[in-house]
Amino acid sequence: MWKKSKVTDQTAAGQAGIKKKSKVPGVMITQFIEELPEDMSTPDFTRKPIALTIQEGKFAVFKAIVVGNPTPTITWSRANADIHFHPDMCLQKYDDVSLEHTLEFPKVAPEDADTYKCFATNEYGRAVCTVVLNIIEVGFSKTKELQKTQGEDVADFRKKLKKRNPDGTREEKPMEPEEKVWEILLSADKKDYEQICCEYGVTDFRGMLKKLNDMKREREEEIAEFVTQISALKHIEVDDDDCATIELDMDLKDPTSKIFVYKNGVMVPFTTDEGDELKHSLKQVGKKYIFRIKKLGSEDAGLYSVDVGGVNVFSTDFKVPEVDFAVKIQEVKAEEREDALFQCVLTAPMNDVKWYGKSAPLSNSEKHEISVSEDKLIHKLIVRDCMPLDAGIYAAVAGIKSCNNWLVVEADKDPANKGKKGARKTTMAGTCNDEDLVKIAKEQQARYQKEMEEKLEIAKKAQAEREAAEAVAKAEAEAAKKEAAEAKAAAKAAAKAAAKSKRAAAKDAAARQTKKGAAGAGSAADGSSGAGGRWWCWRCRRCWRCWRCRRCWRCRRCWWCRSRCGGAGGGAGGGAGGEEDGSGAGAGAKGGAGGGAGGEEDYDSFEDSDFDSDEEEGEEGEGGEGGEGGKGRKGRKGGKGGKGGEAGEDGEGEEGEEGEEGGEGGGKGGKRKKRARDGPLVPDTVIGDNNDDEETTNQQGESSGKKGKRPKKRNVEVEEAVVEASGADDDSWHRATAENGEGADGSEPAAAGRRAGRARKGPLIVETVSDPGVHFHAGLSDCKAIKGEAAELECKVSSEECEGMWYRDGEEIKSSEGITISKEGSFHKLKIHKVTEEFAGKYKFEADGRKTEALIVVEDPPRFDAEELEAFKTPVTVKKGQKATFKLPFIGQEPIKVQWYLEGEELSDESNIKLEHSDGCSRLLLTKLQRKDSGEIKMKLKNEFGTIEAFSQLVVLDKPTPPLGPLEIVEASSSTIEFKWRPPKDSGGCKIGNYILERQQVGRNTWKKVGPIGVEAKYKDSDVDHGRRYCYRIRVETEIGTSELMETEDIQAGTKAYPGPPSAPKVVSAFKNCITLSWSPPANTGGTNILGYNLERRKKGSNLWGPVNPPDQMIRGKGFGVKDVVEGMEYEFRVSAINDSGAGEFSTPSEFVFARDPKKPPGKVMDFKVTDSTYTTLSLAWTNPKEIEGVEDEAKGYFVEIRPAENTEWDRCNTNAITMNFYTVKGMKSMAMYWVRIIATNDGGEGAPQELDNYILAMPPPVRPRFTDAKIKSFMVVRAGNSARFNINFVASPWPEVIWHKDGGPVSKKVNISNTDGTSQLLIASSERSDTGIYTIIVKNIVGQETYSIEIRVTDEPKPPGPVDIDENVPGTVTVSWTPSADEKRDDRLHYMVMKRDSSKRTWNTVADHIFNNKFTACNILPGREYWFRVYAKNDMGLSKPSESTKWLIASKKEKFTLNIPESKVCDLQCPPKFLVPLKTHTAPQGYECYMSCAIKGDPTPHVTWLRNGMSLNTNTNYFISNTCGVCSLLILRVGPNDMGEYKIVVENSMGSAECSTKLTVRE
Repeated sequence: MWKKSKVTDQTAAGQAGIKKKSKVPGVMITQFIEELPEDMSTPDFTRKPIALTIQEGKFAVFKAIVVGNPTPTITWSRANADIHFHPDMCLQKYDDVSLEHTLEFPKVAPEDADTYKCFATNEYGRAVCTVVLNIIEVGFSKTKELQKTQGEDVADFRKKLKKRNPDGTREEKPMEPEEKVWEILLSADKKDYEQICCEYGVTDFRGMLKKLNDMKREREEEIAEFVTQISALKHIEVDDDDCATIELDMDLKDPTSKIFVYKNGVMVPFTTDEGDELKHSLKQVGKKYIFRIKKLGSEDAGLYSVDVGGVNVFSTDFKVPEVDFAVKIQEVKAEEREDALFQCVLTAPMNDVKWYGKSAPLSNSEKHEISVSEDKLIHKLIVRDCMPLDAGIYAAVAGIKSCNNWLVVEADKDPANKGKKGARKTTMAGTCNDEDLVKIAKEQQARYQKEMEEKLEIAKKAQAEREAAEAVAKAEAEAAKKEAAEAKAAAKAAAKAAAKSKRAAAKDAAARQTKKGAAGAGSAADGSSGAGGRWWCWRCRRCWRCWRCRRCWRCRRCWWCRSRCGGAGGGAGGGAGGEEDGSGAGAGAKGGAGGGAGGEEDYDSFEDSDFDSDEEEGEEGEGGEGGEGGKGRKGRKGGKGGKGGEAGEDGEGEEGEEGEEGGEGGGKGGKRKKRARDGPLVPDTVIGDNNDDEETTNQQGESSGKKGKRPKKRNVEVEEAVVEASGADDDSWHRATAENGEGADGSEPAAAGRRAGRARKGPLIVETVSDPGVHFHAGLSDCKAIKGEAAELECKVSSEECEGMWYRDGEEIKSSEGITISKEGSFHKLKIHKVTEEFAGKYKFEADGRKTEALIVVEDPPRFDAEELEAFKTPVTVKKGQKATFKLPFIGQEPIKVQWYLEGEELSDESNIKLEHSDGCSRLLLTKLQRKDSGEIKMKLKNEFGTIEAFSQLVVLDKPTPPLGPLEIVEASSSTIEFKWRPPKDSGGCKIGNYILERQQVGRNTWKKVGPIGVEAKYKDSDVDHGRRYCYRIRVETEIGTSELMETEDIQAGTKAYPGPPSAPKVVSAFKNCITLSWSPPANTGGTNILGYNLERRKKGSNLWGPVNPPDQMIRGKGFGVKDVVEGMEYEFRVSAINDSGAGEFSTPSEFVFARDPKKPPGKVMDFKVTDSTYTTLSLAWTNPKEIEGVEDEAKGYFVEIRPAENTEWDRCNTNAITMNFYTVKGMKSMAMYWVRIIATNDGGEGAPQELDNYILAMPPPVRPRFTDAKIKSFMVVRAGNSARFNINFVASPWPEVIWHKDGGPVSKKVNISNTDGTSQLLIASSERSDTGIYTIIVKNIVGQETYSIEIRVTDEPKPPGPVDIDENVPGTVTVSWTPSADEKRDDRLHYMVMKRDSSKRTWNTVADHIFNNKFTACNILPGREYWFRVYAKNDMGLSKPSESTKWLIASKKEKFTLNIPESKVCDLQCPPKFLVPLKTHTAPQGYECYMSCAIKGDPTPHVTWLRNGMSLNTNTNYFISNTCGVCSLLILRVGPNDMGEYKIVVENSMGSAECSTKLTVRE
């Protein structure tokens, strides 16, 4: 994840001056004044900061070195924020030694990413450079301040995503689809959001993103509690070994944190041992965690989640497509440099399959080409240019299915190509009959479509059945509703009839109570009439019904003034008529309650309601005795009348039942609509009994009348309405109801017709904690048990008091002789002491309704007895020619494959090898053993359950081999010969006992036995005579026998062997009176010790060497101080070594050295500069440093050093000092940045280094691209099927970008472009006609660009024209016409050539060429002669086969010839020139020919002149001009842009002149 900084360019306000460019790229200098004072300068950077891309939390530093007089002041700034200088955040420093200004970030954070500017300012100017800091974020994207409040919907949903147990595990239940989609989105890439939303039906994409961002922030906080860093999240992938893996890098704060893996919300048991046969495993490698699923099947599909400490850190959706291989890939054998093809056919379409080569994933590249057919069933992999290294196993993976096979590459066996790269082959290995593959693919496609259609039909049938069931249920519901409505109407009619019969009786009673009822009604009028819901608002003093309250149970604010509404008013004495919402009240008498509750009920909130019906009856009012029925509004029901009361006007009120004084005769109010919920408000979970808090809503009186209501339970308490006096404070609502239910005139209390808003005295749902029961902390895990060994199953539950039952294959099991069931705290164990096959099966542990299951698989792999195995490991030692036997018993389930190996090679029955196998035992017998048979013996057993191996050693003893030479002579003096040799290559498996020596004096025939000399491979012979030569024989003796002899070369005793020359003397120090030398002894000492050395010296310019030490006083040491020297003289020295034989050769002379005191180091070189540079080399030159007597001496040599910009250490380019004043540095990296310096040196040491002012880029000087070929082709004709190759050379610096275009667009993929240093090649391996076009190469770099175009025309030999016809239109001429060639439409350069032959000649003559139409008129056709014509099609490749005409003959008519000689008349034929046929306008394609012609007349014959744009063309050799019989023609062989313009022909003779012009247009 990159956090890129935003590059900005801030300008310096108030600073105006002269802009200058620094020598350092990227530095801009502003000079404040026009002329600088002497010795003053503007600031500049000699080293500018380098851009950084660094990981979050690392140390970052910008470094800069500036110059300027006076010393500039350095400041730093950033583009998008201010720099906060703090020791923990950012520091600005200056180093006096290195003169570096630094800006340091101890631990960079993502918010530090920005564009930084460094300003160097003094009074004369300012320099500024820009540098970018990019931060690579790791771990979590944490901001400093997280949002304190989260949206309620996100918080609630996160809580509902997964409820967890106390130990951090999830509840054991499958995931809901909504939970699944959010968990997928939390770990998905942004590019996959749209696909996931479409798959799961999420339509509100913008809302989803907002909610997802909030959830991600919350999850990052949770993850941060357990994980320090998490990265490299790799979604689930299927390998070529039929395994799926999930990879992620985690740095856990607590390494002991538990890691859980879930599939669709259900915990997955896994093992940490990858070698275990359990299906799921989790492997940790450092900070990397790899979760692996083996033996994939369709049941493994699902959402896999990884949790750490109860927090989800990563989820991935594993989808298993229903696909398999109908045709698997086959083994391919290919020759070297040949292409190889793998192909397979699937059973269902797939866009792509995964290809693996030698377990590495493959993708489309130059080496590998992956393709798929249109039906997505045939998949192919082509391995291009196979080499031996490409051999191996290649695999294809489709879903969870895979197939693999070998690619065998046969190396080129031609000895001529050994060590060379063979030619590229165009053949392909592995190809098979494509028709068979296509046939199989079609069969699979038909089968797949048939399956899809069947599934579709099943889905349609199921949908139709669901729709039919819904229709039946709907019809039944409508019928039941209709019946209920009819019953309701009948009940209503009966009630009306009863009311009429009681009306007369009630009328008298009502009259007697009118006075009291009127008073009660009057009191009610102050507030609201009846219980209809009219309210007085103290703010506006207007009587309005709150329409918002009628529609939303949450809101209680008045529509008019936005004030809060209270409860409904109750009518006193007698309720007034019903209100708009259907509420009504009867007029009460004798203080009876007259207010009937309206159709609206004031609930505290939506959650307080527990109604499930769509409609609810209004609460019943309580009428007084003999009260008059309330009046309902038009269209609404009136309230019930009291006893003897009348029904309300315009209403449907019913008479109330007769009640006691002050009793309840409440009429029912109208109906109201109520919102229906889609589901239960509270989930259907049994919490416990709470009947104490249940009350019904009809608490108006003792026997309220009800109609069609069912009891409703509420976990709330209902309080009686609180009726306040009219004199309440301003914040209260004024109600027109007397306190304590009394009327205004002191009448008896009346019950409120409508109850006020209820106050809740407790939670809506009683918070009783339900016991979740026992659950598993760790379930059972599948177990593989070895037959005969013990096996154990264990699980852990949440309660130690819990008891459970064990089952095997559904049957309960208990402790028995072979099984022990135990409980230790919360751990329950089942142990099988000795596993047999009968113990295999599915085991289940069940406790308190929870259960966990596991499988015990009994295996019987091959194995050995421990004691027998130890005995087998003991090495077997035998002598040569004897036999050895290896035998080892084993146990295991048959069949068992037994294999024996010797040194890794498998053994089989042969003449000297015998293998014997029996039940439970195998024996190996080796006979006639040789020494070479020694080695490791391995026995390997294998059956279906596993493999085991046992190892032993075979040692075959034999005689040793002879000792090895060459002989090393330690000493060969006159009295002693000492020499060494090497031990034998093979001692025969035994220790060496002795070496046996024999000696012979050269010239004698007898050998003298010296005898055994011990085990040391050296001998010193002191019994020798001076000057004689001796020869020795050496044998090795062991307990098995004696080896063959080794005979030495002749060794002479007492031979003068002089030592070799020592090394050249080195000068340790040199002073005016002493020169100290040292040397190394010679490598060849002459066979004796070095006794001393002789030293000689010679003055420079002299040929005479003189001794330094007297002959009888040799120098014993390896150094000497020569004191007999003359000051200022230059000397050289040589040394020889002395041994017993005498003095040897002298060494090479030392370097010349002056006898003078040490020199001072030289100063800095002068005029140090770069003379040339390339991408890998740098040429330098300089001038010798100045000599200052007593301070700096003359330089003797130079060292060149370079330092890459990213390093701090200097690298020396030359190990020895160079004396020249120029040097070329080689081996530089292209375009790399280097600092360069040079150090002068002499005998006094090294001087101060001299650096270049600026860093150097390894690149040649900038050169604009240009093409270097002297002649470049611009037109190329290629035969179709052949290769087209075009090379072009160029020079450019820096390295340019090379682009090829065809006809202005990109070239096709089949065109191979290869670019090397200064050369570009275009290659079309097998050209086609479609490759014809103009190819343009563009070579560009920062300096400029150059282009060149070549036309490549791909064509073939033309096809011949069609039949040829001949017609005679004019006597003496014939018109030859023919059918066009089939290639005429495809080749615009195709034309025709006509040849003629007559009966008088036998040869064919060309009569016309370059004919672009299909007709030609031949002249001079004589009667009586036979003519034949041939027509050829012609293009750039040549001629086609001819199309020949039939014979043409005009019979001559022989008539009587009469000659009449007319009178001769003088005829003047002279006339001025005239154009019979003028020139035509021409448009020709570039590169093609153009032919212009016209016909003229004139006598005498006129002179013809051709002009282009006023310039004569008669002498221009680029144009072919002809004038034949008055037909003037101009031929341009190759039209170019320069040929465009106006062409004019001028004809003139003595009689006059004429002109004709035309225009030529050249198109590209």
